[in-house]
Amino acid sequence: MYDIITEIPPLPEEDCFYIVSRVKDRFDYPVHTHDMFEMNFLSGCRGALRIVGDSVEELGNYDLVFIGHGIPHGWQQHNCRSEVIREITMQFPMELFGEYMRHRSPFVPIDELLAHSAYGVAFGTETTMRVYQTLHSLTATEDYFDRFVRFLTVLRILAEGRDYRLLSLSFPAKGEIASQEERRITKVEAYIKENYSRPIRLEDLSSLVGMTTSSFARFFKLRTGKSTGEFITETRVAVACHQLFFTDKSVSEIGFSCGFNNLSHFCRRFREYRGMSPTEFREMFKHRKFTREHVDELPHL
Repeated sequence: MYDIITEIPPLPEEDCFYIVSRVKDRFDYPVHTHDMFEMNFLSGCRGALRIVGDSVEELGNYDLVFIGHGIPHGWQQHNCRSEVIREITMQFPMELFGEYMRHRSPFVPIDELLAHSAYGVAFGTETTMRVYQTLHSLTATEDYFDRFVRFLTVLRILAEGRDYRLLSLSFPAKGEIASQEERRITKVEAYIKENYSRPIRLEDLSSLVGMTTSSFARFFKLRTGKSTGEFITETRVAVACHQLFFTDKSVSEIGFSCGFNNLSHFCRRFREYRGMSPTEFREMFKHRKFTREHVDELPHL
């Protein structure tokens, strides 16, 4: 089991964001949560585990994630043998971009990035390499105005990145849902998470928010970056991961309980989203510190 602590980020009074660059030889900070948005860049991290909500992944040599406020996250040593781990962490408060600014054209992509961060966002090699030079220069800049310009540039690069994927599904970050569109998305996501074990039709979801099926399909894809089918599958896979971690149920039993109609379909989709079979996933973590008696402490979908 991992304990989740609440961190109080050291935001300087004279600045509007916090950034730190460091070199270390191991990961020893516990899984934690805080009320800031956070971007974290790592190099030399091959073999480490990244935990973001329900997502647990073994890393390659580079890692770049953007995490919303309130979502548990952390990195563990696992199989990492590197003695030189470079880490750049950037944090900023929820209040930095008010409603007026977030809905103006130049900031719409950043607003979408902030919305996606509720699940944790992992970026691919292209965006990671693009953002690194700006991050590196930002850590060496002392002028506050120049720092802020470079900070906005980092957010712009992340917001424009297309090689991203959402990480967690069962640990949504805390936040207020303001717009009608966001309320619709939240309502649909809640319905899917409550009914993942049974068939879910597009007609049911569109009716839930009072839209035609074609309009709703386009709306959901535009707002979330994925189709309803993809979201439903990701939700089912997330629940399956949870059960593979903490129960002794057979793989086939877990697959059926998560809404997959046969074992081969379950295994195929699980591999598609997690990069390994359900059996391999369970085997990978059989020596973990998590135990079944702690399952009740975890948030429910």
